[in-house]
Amino acid sequence: MGKDSVVPTEFFITKLSEAKVAFERALDCKHTEFDDLYPYMLEHPQFFWYKRYVAWSKLLTIVELCEELDMPWKEEFSSQQVGYLEQRVMSAKVLDFWFDGSKEHAQR
Repeated sequence: MGKDSVVPTEFFITKLSEAKVAFERALDCKHTEFDDLYPYMLEHPQFFWYKRYVAWSKLLTIVELCEELDMPWKEEFSSQQVGYLEQRVMSAKVLDFWFDGSKEHAQR
């Protein structure tokens, strides 16, 4: 891609979907690529909090890029999840109620 190339919307939506799945897998304490990067951390209780924080940060970054590029992203989430993402803070409420009203848990 040259400097004048335009990244297609589908690229960002795919990356957004991947980040959402990774965050949901982290919430469900399922395996993510993060586990492979830091296998020595698996025994530490704070690992799962850190894993969730990293996944949330990645998801927020992609949402922010979609916003800046005027790409639709809200359709990928329930209205409740959109609210959480717009507030940006990964609170206990997000951790406890992310799946309420959403269609599915992380299936991958």
